[in-house]
Amino acid sequence: MDTTFLMNSMWVMIGAVLVILMIGGFILLETGSTRMKNAGHIAGKTILTFGIGSIMFWAVGYGFIFGEGNSLIGLSDFFYSGYEVEGLGLSGPVFFLFQLAFAGISLTIAFGGFAERAKLSAYLIFAVLFSIIVYPPIAHWIWGGGWLAEHGKQDFAGSTVVHLTGAMAAFAATIILKPRIGKYNKDGSANNLAGHNQVFTALSVLILWVGWFGFNAGSTLSVDNAFFGFVAVNTNLAAGAGVIAAMTISWIVLGKADVPMMLNGALAGLVAITASCAFVDTWAAVLIGFIAGILVFFSIRFFEKKRIDDPIAALSVHGTAGIWGTLSTGFFATPELATVGQAGLFYGGGFHQLGVQALGVIVCGAFAFIVSFILLSIMKALMNGLRVTEEEEIIGLDISEHGSYGYPEMVKPKPIIEKKQKTAIQVEPKLNA
Repeated sequence: MDTTFLMNSMWVMIGAVLVILMIGGFILLETGSTRMKNAGHIAGKTILTFGIGSIMFWAVGYGFIFGEGNSLIGLSDFFYSGYEVEGLGLSGPVFFLFQLAFAGISLTIAFGGFAERAKLSAYLIFAVLFSIIVYPPIAHWIWGGGWLAEHGKQDFAGSTVVHLTGAMAAFAATIILKPRIGKYNKDGSANNLAGHNQVFTALSVLILWVGWFGFNAGSTLSVDNAFFGFVAVNTNLAAGAGVIAAMTISWIVLGKADVPMMLNGALAGLVAITASCAFVDTWAAVLIGFIAGILVFFSIRFFEKKRIDDPIAALSVHGTAGIWGTLSTGFFATPELATVGQAGLFYGGGFHQLGVQALGVIVCGAFAFIVSFILLSIMKALMNGLRVTEEEEIIGLDISEHGSYGYPEMVKPKPIIEKKQKTAIQVEPKLNA
């Protein structure tokens, strides 16, 4: 067997493992950004929904994206059985697993809009629907040879396909589910329902940062000329610039270097560079990440003022930064690196590529939001609501949906009461409501 084929397969397999490991990063991010009483629920449902998404991708998702069909959707290769793909240059099963991991990340992002108030059944059903109806068409249009690919849409590793798609689904969920209890006062002012563990969120960002090397550099699908190293450098520089920008702007506006905002800045830089990491020079990667760090700060504040309760900042980190990252190639793509589409505006390419990028943002964002909104509205009508009851939300989804707390040692037992030789122990939760 050809050595290059084996090396390509090994490299992309490493990338797939890194991307799947990012699911762990999202568990810590979402858990640390929310309250203690929902920690076990968030961790468990993330693993469960990734499992559901994996099965759906195997059954139909892969075929809808990469199967032979038309410019709108693939119509073959369902129930993938491990066969090789002609002309791919690496193992077919490895490529399948790599693409499955991306679909799982987009689904995880979408569920950020459900946090702390959705029924477990809503997660289960929407995981199926998103994995079949929402994600695959957009991925086919851009990565599967669909109509946006024919127009030269540049999205190397998924600022649009993965991040914007997930964010728009999260946006639909936040609107339908409405804000969490206690988030907003009657006068419209917002309360800070702070996450319970900033150490978790910081660790999550580090895990995601490392995983992003699989996300972006792994998307080269090849070890030829070690181009993946250049992509990795751009990825790291954008993340670093995002941290600095978010810290600086928060310090200027708030008078303090806000830790959650710094972490969101790193993620925004990573999301933004995902589309352009293989198409732009290093100086542009720094600028793209820096602008993303500023945008995420103002975007989070904007959505909060509009009473859009987004506990994980999915709309800003993955939506706003995803839009900017997608558009950035229309400005900064160089003639030497723009193997897809054309050079950007600042490199003599005119407005053509920027127009293609904007078209992709509008169409894909609108599709993901509208379809998700319709699906969730139908689910809401058929399921007697997507949201847990007020009482269940107050006591926390750990106990109301699963019957046990993620932090059982934080539940303080009341004194033992003996009645007729029987002992009953009542417990009183001492968790942050």
